[in-house]
Amino acid sequence: MRRTLSALTLFLTLLAAALGTVSACRPGEPAPDRAARPEPALASTASTTPPPVSSAGLPLVIFLGDSLTAGLGLSADQAYPALVEAKLAKDGVPIRAINAGVSGDTTAAGLARLEWLLSQKPDAVVVGLGGNDGLRGLPIEEIDRNLREIVKQAKGAGAKVLLLGMQIPPNYGPEYTKSFADLYPKIAQDLDIPLVPFLLEGVGGIENLNQADGIHPTAEGQVKVAATVAPYLETLLAPTVALSR
Repeated sequence: MRRTLSALTLFLTLLAAALGTVSACRPGEPAPDRAARPEPALASTASTTPPPVSSAGLPLVIFLGDSLTAGLGLSADQAYPALVEAKLAKDGVPIRAINAGVSGDTTAAGLARLEWLLSQKPDAVVVGLGGNDGLRGLPIEEIDRNLREIVKQAKGAGAKVLLLGMQIPPNYGPEYTKSFADLYPKIAQDLDIPLVPFLLEGVGGIENLNQADGIHPTAEGQVKVAATVAPYLETLLAPTVALSR
C-alpha cells in the first residue's frame, strides 16, 4: 500500500511539474495564456469528429473526455475507449464506441459540445473530465456545476452515465485537493450513477506504464486503464445489451 501511494504521489508531482503549475496561485485565478505556456497534460491531436458508426443495433457509447481519453501519442485503436470496446465484445457485451476525447478539454468545454454528441442518441456516456479544471485551480463550485449538468443532460437524453474519478497534485493546498477528489463520489451519489474511483488506478506514477512526459499512459498503460473501466461499463450496459438481442 505504501509503495502504491508513493507511486501515485510521484505521478501527481510529475503532472504538476509538466504543466508548470505554480503553488502560489490560488483557486479561481485566471489560467496562464496558452500561447505563452502550452498545457501538455491534456493536449492531444484527437479529432472532434466521431468516426463513422458501424454495427447498427449495438449500444452506442460516447467517451467524453480529454487527452487521457483521446490517447495522446497513440493511435486511436490504442486508446482505452477502443480497448474497452474490444474487451466488452470478447465478454459478450458488444458496443459501438465513439472516442470524444479532446485535448485540453475542461468540464465547460465538454458541456459546450455535449448537445451535438447527444444528437447521436448514445445509450451511454462515459464522462472523464475535470482534470484540466483542477490543474488550473478553477473554482470547485464551477467544476461541480458543469459535471452535474453534463450528467443531467445525458440522462435527460436517455443515456446511462458512467463517471470517471480524477485526482490532481496538491499545488493548490490540501483543502482544494480534497474538495476536488470529493466531487466525484458526491456527484455519483447525488445523481445515482456509477463511479470509477480513479481513472488511472494502477497506472499513475508507474514509470513503464507512462510516456516520457510521465503523465499520459503508454499503450500498455492504456490496456490497464481499459481493464479498470470495462467492468463498470459492462455492468451498466448489461440490461441494454440483453434487450438488443
